[in-house]
Amino acid sequence: MVSKKLWALRGDVALARKIPVAMTIAGVDSGGGAGIAADLKTFAALGVHGTVAVTSVTAQNTYEVRAVHDLPPEMVSKQIEAVADDLGIDAAKTGMLSNSAIIEEVAKTVKRYEFLLVVDPVMVAKSGAPLLRPEAIKSLKEILIPIATVVTPNRMEAERLTGVKIKSIDDAKIAAKKIVEDLGARSAVVKGGHLEGAYAVDVLYVDGDFRVFAVPRIREGCTHGTGCSFSAAIAAELAKGKSIEKAVEVAKRFVTLAIEYGSKIGRGHCPVNPSAWVDIPAERYNTLKNVEEALRLLLRYGEDIAPFVPEVQMNVVMALPARYARSLDDVAGVKGRIVRYGNTMKPAGEVDFGVSRHLARAVLKAMEFDPEVRAALNVRYDERIVEAAKKLGMVVSFYDRSEEPEEVKRREGATIPWGIEIAIKRVGSVPDLVFHRGDWGKEPMINIFARNAVEAVEKLLKIIKFMKSERGV
Repeated sequence: MVSKKLWALRGDVALARKIPVAMTIAGVDSGGGAGIAADLKTFAALGVHGTVAVTSVTAQNTYEVRAVHDLPPEMVSKQIEAVADDLGIDAAKTGMLSNSAIIEEVAKTVKRYEFLLVVDPVMVAKSGAPLLRPEAIKSLKEILIPIATVVTPNRMEAERLTGVKIKSIDDAKIAAKKIVEDLGARSAVVKGGHLEGAYAVDVLYVDGDFRVFAVPRIREGCTHGTGCSFSAAIAAELAKGKSIEKAVEVAKRFVTLAIEYGSKIGRGHCPVNPSAWVDIPAERYNTLKNVEEALRLLLRYGEDIAPFVPEVQMNVVMALPARYARSLDDVAGVKGRIVRYGNTMKPAGEVDFGVSRHLARAVLKAMEFDPEVRAALNVRYDERIVEAAKKLGMVVSFYDRSEEPEEVKRREGATIPWGIEIAIKRVGSVPDLVFHRGDWGKEPMINIFARNAVEAVEKLLKIIKFMKSERGV
């Protein structure tokens, strides 16, 4: 056995330990939404090396647990020992422990290696199936919680552990304090996801003080694996050397994002998406870079394209991937649009998110029908462009603004989504090109759609090249 305290004395290991190591001691969810699957996704997203000690295997999906098979307690401890003796463990979390024998073995092993421990007292699955045997609650309270750095019960679990009926934040504070002062944990977070109210409020009790973490409640999010991801995030941050309070703060933001951008799959409680934490920043960067490249391409051929810049000027936009594109703020474009400048063009501002209204609305509507179509640009209406696109085999459609219903006209920002939907339904798919011939006070316009901003510009250049080859411009 190699004690955690000895790691710093081993020069060959010091280099390897630059990467924090976290462990999940929990069950396997065959549906991939909770348990070890959620924990490892969380560890990876937060930049720690994830390791595992499997306690139980479940046959589980988003709406039911069909079977549970517990591993022998000694096999659980052997997994922990194997990792601790080689990689070391900075912090670990427990999830499904199922029975008293496993709890006792885990507690004994944790005491030997002295790593930080987050205890998620998993008692019932999201589907309602029991995951902790009734007789094991005594072991959980008397053996495991006293060695916990953080305990993370939801309302029902906190009630079972403390006997406190929780109906308010004040009740949650009482329960959190009892878990620390009566049961012996270093700190406790009573989660408020099951409490009523416009905000989801978690209460942390540590070092004799309370800290309240509140975020607006997400009504349409995914919740399968919430508790697993939350406790895993705390463990990951503790493994990186963060304080308990800071670890809980990061975990709250992490799991809120995972709920909001959950994976809408399955027939039951859809799973959270821990990858959102890293996916969204990465996708924002990639999207900005693509629009910047599209802009450079437009400017490179500015003299060819400038004659087709409309009176309202031009833009090229691209949205985040469909699972992350919720609003105009998730669509990148050119701030102030692209304007005519002599016989060429120039951007009025930089590329950023949330700077386009009209074209962004068109893209968001198109994505409802085809998530792969994430970009568009606009040019002035010219019958030659329409005909060239058709001859090139592109799909072309249109809408008539004079047919716009009054209720659509009265609703701010509704015209373009209405028109794009009409054009899509006319041909049965998202077209390469959608045009309208204008209306009273409205300039005729063409929108070119594509999978990304560069491809949208390439389609326009292909059309212009074809027009030149046929008749000249």
